[in-house]
Amino acid sequence: MRVSGWRPAGIALGAIAVAAVFLSAIAAPPRPNAAPGAGIVLVVDPAQSKVHYTVDSTLHTVHGTFNVKNGTLTFDPVSGKANGEVVVYATSGDSGNSSRDEKMHKEILETKTYPEATFRPTQVEGAVGLSGASDVKVRGIINVHGQDHEIVSVVHAEVAADRWKGNAKFDVPYIQWGIKDPSNWLLKVKPVVNVELDMAGTVKASN
Repeated sequence: MRVSGWRPAGIALGAIAVAAVFLSAIAAPPRPNAAPGAGIVLVVDPAQSKVHYTVDSTLHTVHGTFNVKNGTLTFDPVSGKANGEVVVYATSGDSGNSSRDEKMHKEILETKTYPEATFRPTQVEGAVGLSGASDVKVRGIINVHGQDHEIVSVVHAEVAADRWKGNAKFDVPYIQWGIKDPSNWLLKVKPVVNVELDMAGTVKASN
């Protein structure tokens, strides 16, 4: 039996939140000639970037996506300090069920009022190699539906020359974020959303 009317607010918020966390983490390849205060810039390629989300319930598992709008981030490879912004289209949320998505956009995310979500990175912890795979942590602030949330994510990145790609996974306790539980007497939704990101873009040194 499939129930299509429940509202996956937590899914949407989690997916939006994590998109930018992953992007900022990749923007950290240390250059041998990088002086203190020098920056590395990550330019996001939206065509190669996608947010995937999954949440389990007693009746079925819901899968969906969000699209990345744009993003440019600057990272200091010496201090680890980061700044900039990544933007995700809240209006692009798609779970493959028009009734469910209409309720999500109209009643939960209110995407006419809040059409975008943003992430502002503050700190990258760990070193990203000039080539090959690396694992780092990223701290920052996510703004979604008019509210800020601090977040830390573990990210796996691969850097080759001036390109990056990678994958990130993150669990979002959406009820703890103040998002309404979509469960009802028939459908019980787990309070954690699983988010996975496949991303890519261009890395360059700042001027």
